[in-house]
Amino acid sequence: MNKRTIAQIVPTHRMLEGGGFPVRRPAALGRLTDPFLLLDEMGPIDWPPGGAIGAPSHPHRGFETVTYLLQGSVLHQDSAGNSGLMTPGDVQWMTAGKGVIHSEMPPPDFLESGGVMHGFQIWVNLPAEKKMMNPRYQDVPAAEIPTATSEDGLTKVVVVAGESLGVSAVIDTVIPITYLHISLLPGASLNQTLEDGLNGLVYCFGGALQVGEGNEQVSDGEMAILTDGDEVT
Repeated sequence: MNKRTIAQIVPTHRMLEGGGFPVRRPAALGRLTDPFLLLDEMGPIDWPPGGAIGAPSHPHRGFETVTYLLQGSVLHQDSAGNSGLMTPGDVQWMTAGKGVIHSEMPPPDFLESGGVMHGFQIWVNLPAEKKMMNPRYQDVPAAEIPTATSEDGLTKVVVVAGESLGVSAVIDTVIPITYLHISLLPGASLNQTLEDGLNGLVYCFGGALQVGEGNEQVSDGEMAILTDGDEVT
């Protein structure tokens, strides 16, 4: 195995997105992060009753948006009449293709009660020959998202896309992608295989971790860009 290490650590910047909700976003680095155009950690923010803000109608074209919700709820609606409610643990993998206009807003009950909103959205670029494909949605509830646990019980992996610890995702991706939500208890470790030649990123939130044989630390709100190789620890 050719072990990956950290090539660069990228800090995040706090900014407002959509109708004015806070996100943490690492700087875009072009080919170093291709095909990932954007990674946003949405919140966490504790909205007061009546205060929750979402993203009113806006267009997408030529890429995919992947939303993974950890806390709160989001009502999705689009120009084709599709709608759906996301709750904690749900994933929406939307391939915009030749074009979609959609909104992502707090549903009426969450807007009325308030509460904590926390999740992630990434944008995945499509190759030139796929940019005008028909739009499609993969709305997968939390109960259908596979999870894997290490033998010692210290590592849990939510397998959004790709494979980890012998467990494969249910989501079909246009291009090869591994997307994992990894939770590590103190003393835990994970050896993860990755396809050689594809860019690798590690985003840390809610703690700190060590990556690679050099045990370089990645702290809360930092993103590590990995060197090439077929395995990372």
